[in-house]
Amino acid sequence: MTARIPHGNAKGVTLALLLGSMLLAEGLLADGALAAEKTVAIKGKVQGGDTLINPVWAEANDAKNHRYTFRARSTSAGKQQRPTGYLPRELCLAVLTKSGTATARTTPAIVGVSGGRTTPVTLVVADGQTLQFINHDPFPHKLFDIGQGGLGPEETKVGGSRSWKAPKPGVYEIHDQLAPSVRTWVVVEPRVVQTAYPRMNGEYVIRDIEPGAYELQAFFMGKPVGKGLAIEVKPGNEEQEIREPLVVSESQKSAEESK
Repeated sequence: MTARIPHGNAKGVTLALLLGSMLLAEGLLADGALAAEKTVAIKGKVQGGDTLINPVWAEANDAKNHRYTFRARSTSAGKQQRPTGYLPRELCLAVLTKSGTATARTTPAIVGVSGGRTTPVTLVVADGQTLQFINHDPFPHKLFDIGQGGLGPEETKVGGSRSWKAPKPGVYEIHDQLAPSVRTWVVVEPRVVQTAYPRMNGEYVIRDIEPGAYELQAFFMGKPVGKGLAIEVKPGNEEQEIREPLVVSESQKSAEESK
């Protein structure tokens, strides 16, 4: 038995089928667009991180600054035990566009203050991005910048926070009136796409990068260290390995001379 569809209803069925096919095609296009915009994580390794020295520790080792009680070199420790930089908070790896400016960031960069230090110590942020300092210490802090950043020494209470935005691209050094070991460097870079920090062994993973050509540059204490590494982030893989190491020191010879 063959079902007969009235003429008026047949038009409705035809329109429904046509609309359904259009929606299906639109969905497929949307899925394709999403696939094309899929971000990639890159991973690799930093070389020469053990040669980086935080200047705060160098100052603490100077007797005239009277901070050496907890920084004096032990006579039983070799030169290899010198206080090198703590890469997970001090060495910022920044993915930079080859030219032009990156998409503006609206999410604040969080900086924790505790234990006489900040986490992280060196930041690379986009032009116009807000920083939010959060005090995790059981005592107040008075952060201020030593340049023309407009961050005055206002008190941040225990558990409190304070927001600040740099007026323009450049490097800003932030101190604390109440704790001399607190020192933070903020690099405002319009080309920054994404940042991350390596592990102490130099391994790093930087996530959420769209496919394209970039430059990978390391920053330590507000300055670029080593030579930028040209990278090509290819689509299709969720994770891509950068085989060439990111070198952050000039040579092994200079590393040995600094010991």
